[in-house]
Amino acid sequence: MSGPRFAPGDRVTVVRRYPRHHHRAPDYIKGRTGVVERICGTFGNPETLGHGGDGKPDQPLYRVRFTMGHLWGTRAEVAADTVEVEVYENWLEQAS
Repeated sequence: MSGPRFAPGDRVTVVRRYPRHHHRAPDYIKGRTGVVERICGTFGNPETLGHGGDGKPDQPLYRVRFTMGHLWGTRAEVAADTVEVEVYENWLEQAS
């Protein structure tokens, strides 16, 4: 695998995908756009490790920042507050 596809400051969207197997992308961020805050490193893919696989190919892990207003709309208590979620690269695409 080459290096990470995204860099800090990049806008990314979490893919809307709902597999039935173990995965590490929480539903509340799927289809939402955030900003890469940092690259946490590269690790074995937990989606295959969780089922006895070898975790290959390794996946870069990013900390992505979302605003509460974007995630929860008018239900957000303070729209400008943020939450950071660690998301593997196979769940991210460049935001349009």
